[in-house]
Amino acid sequence: MGSASEARFHYVDVSSVTDGLRHATSGTTLTAILRTSDDVRIEARYEPCTAAPAAGATDTAIVLAHGFTGSVDRPAVRRAAAVFARHAAVVTFSFRGHGRSGGRSTVGDREVLDLAAAVAWARSLGHQRVVTAGFSMGGSVVLRHAALFGGDHESHTDAVAAISAPARWYYRGTAPMRRLHWVVTRPVGRLVGRYGFGTRIHHEDWNPVPLSPVEAVPLIAPTPLLVVHGDRDPYFPLDHPRMLAAAGPCELWMEPGMGHAENAAGEELLGRLGNWLVRE
Repeated sequence: MGSASEARFHYVDVSSVTDGLRHATSGTTLTAILRTSDDVRIEARYEPCTAAPAAGATDTAIVLAHGFTGSVDRPAVRRAAAVFARHAAVVTFSFRGHGRSGGRSTVGDREVLDLAAAVAWARSLGHQRVVTAGFSMGGSVVLRHAALFGGDHESHTDAVAAISAPARWYYRGTAPMRRLHWVVTRPVGRLVGRYGFGTRIHHEDWNPVPLSPVEAVPLIAPTPLLVVHGDRDPYFPLDHPRMLAAAGPCELWMEPGMGHAENAAGEELLGRLGNWLVRE
């Protein structure tokens, strides 16, 4: 079954929040367990903006979507969240099958529901403007999320940045991606993923195949879109960001010397991303 059969999503439930709070107060860090529309429990963390109001703090919340094998507690995710928090409030979360979240990873398919729950939670905390930034697998998820949860949906995003994202599925053109496919598709590989990387991976193939990132891009407008990619990315070569940029309206940043995803994103780039997300 092809990706054209994937319909837009219309529902997300954030009723299960461990601390019961619905409105963030100044200086308050919150942790929560969110429940997705397919009943997966997702760990999430909210951190307020650290900038003083006079320094340009906004009412924007940035929802950060990590890469495959990441989680809310990974050092690279925490570093990115700390930089983003200088510009806006930040929500981080662990995708299904990662960290302390429930379920099993579907490597970018049902993860769109995890992101939708995190965006809806940010809005429930009083933020009128919520934007998304995703790295690698998270980059593919933020693209599909922006395409599928549009308009006035409670989980829509007001701007989206995809960093080190693939343009198409099933890519095996680099050695790191061939290793990743081995981890995802082989029983012994999934054991390595579980015990070596702390990532629980679903054994079933996609059915239907989800909308690909490059197919999602034309559906995102008029929401502002930024594509960021390093010219030394060992996973996805430069034809991936170029395909994404050619597919629809977006801004493209090619980063000299940058490798892959949140681990390779330096503080200067993260600062520029934060500026873009709060100003678009």
